[in-house]
Amino acid sequence: MVSTMRSDLEIAQAAQLVHINRIAEQMGLDPDTDLEHYGKYMAKISLDVLERLRDRPNARYVDVTAITPTPLGEGKSTTTVGLGQAMKHIGKRGIITLRQPSQGPTFGIKGGAAGGGYSQVVPMENFNLHLTGDIHAITAAHNLIAAMVDNHLYHGNECGLDLHSIVWRRVLDLNDRALRNVIIGLGEKADGIPRQTGFDITVASEIMAILALTTSLSDLRARIGRMIVGYDKNKRPVTVEDIRAAGAATVLLRDAIKPTLMQTLENTPALVHCGPFANIAHGNSSVLADQIAVKCADYVITESGFGADIGAEKFFNIKCRASGLRPNAVVLVVTVRALKAHTGKYKVTPGKALDPGLTSENIADVEAGAANMVRHLENMRKFGVNPVVAINVFATDTQAEIDAIREIAEGAGAVGVAVARHWSDGGAGAVELAEMVVEACDQPNDFQFLYPVEWPIKQKIERIATEIYRADGVEYTPEAEKQIETFEKNGFGALPICMAKTHLSFTADPNIKGAPTGFTIPVREVRASVGAGFIYPLCGEMRTMPGLPKNPAAEQVDLDEDGKVVGLF
Repeated sequence: MVSTMRSDLEIAQAAQLVHINRIAEQMGLDPDTDLEHYGKYMAKISLDVLERLRDRPNARYVDVTAITPTPLGEGKSTTTVGLGQAMKHIGKRGIITLRQPSQGPTFGIKGGAAGGGYSQVVPMENFNLHLTGDIHAITAAHNLIAAMVDNHLYHGNECGLDLHSIVWRRVLDLNDRALRNVIIGLGEKADGIPRQTGFDITVASEIMAILALTTSLSDLRARIGRMIVGYDKNKRPVTVEDIRAAGAATVLLRDAIKPTLMQTLENTPALVHCGPFANIAHGNSSVLADQIAVKCADYVITESGFGADIGAEKFFNIKCRASGLRPNAVVLVVTVRALKAHTGKYKVTPGKALDPGLTSENIADVEAGAANMVRHLENMRKFGVNPVVAINVFATDTQAEIDAIREIAEGAGAVGVAVARHWSDGGAGAVELAEMVVEACDQPNDFQFLYPVEWPIKQKIERIATEIYRADGVEYTPEAEKQIETFEKNGFGALPICMAKTHLSFTADPNIKGAPTGFTIPVREVRASVGAGFIYPLCGEMRTMPGLPKNPAAEQVDLDEDGKVVGLF
């Protein structure tokens, strides 16, 4: 029963792990030549395997996304892990690819991203904390560039950087609101040029976005060099290459570019790599992990961040452009509670008990909120991929509510609707889902991008807003209009769009639920991640350095008398 379930950490610590070499052998990799070991249960995969395996056929490629979530999330990571485990139950070789979680959410309120219950990636403590040090390497590379910017200013400012147009801030992989806005260079003249700047969380760094989209070490070096650190008085961009910091920053990332191999609770392969923000960045794990995985399995299951209007749209339009891979199916994760919340009648707050209306049977609320699910299904069809709905069930869900979801989803074009119990039952609880995913992959599909990158920036923004969000149009501030003009003048117009918008609504207002119409999308600012290769319009306020809640999760994390981690979920 759910009431007797052990905590995620207890389940993970009781797991029977196998040596990482055994996991590599499942993938057809040679542990001696293809792995760089980090102890017995984790290893980096050498990028040399890409050339050696290039003639192998590609696996079927599946993205796991969700309806517009509540602040609690609807279980995409857990579903991804459970589906990967379930492939083994039906005689298929499955590999999952996931993002590495940031320590900010881990020690804040959201928790980790290793899955949950009996569908987790292990060792769970490593997954949710330092792992193999990739995020720390990004922090070091990013802050090296920041130091080089200030050193460049101090020693004469050869590039003519405008102090008020420097966009490169510093980063730290923790939630720390006190660092959002800081003054640096105070003190004596030798202490630097005083100016206002601030810190972002490391996963918001453009370097993280680049690492997730790069395809080789040489490509990484070129992308790092193209990153913009600021502008001169004539609004011309000054790059990392211009301040001669690109080479050293890339050196710090030469190991971080390699995906990390781990395993699930059922000893199936998991590739963990990168963790870009899902709002100001594209919110997907790395291209390189997927390119390796598709040569080593029958099915590769990856996860895109937030709901399908954010993560899946960026998966299709940004990640798939960079990787050259084409998806065969998409899984849309649905929960009864989220559909009820999309009636707008209930407020969901992390850390507080759910409204009883979300945990008691109410078919009418499920049917009303299902408009959100229907819109996401319609959107997935616009990309030419076959959608499967996974109902991530909770103990309070009733059969009548599940039946209502199934009827509506099938009527809206879902290839299948599976009841998924992977949290409590592991891979066995996702067998129905795995079988439906196989069926969806076997059906013809006609994947297509939503827009050509050659379109003007505003035309691409408006395509996403009207086709995916169903807005009536887009409103731009005068500042955004000027920024778009500057980017196109500087040759950045032919880049895909990465919309920075709340994940809690199709609109820019997180309080508007369901499947709204009759609204416009406000674009208050537009920024360019030239190294990563996308333009990101900001629709509302986007925090790039979160703060801690009143009672952060860090308060519960400790070591017991035997040195084991406790309190981590």
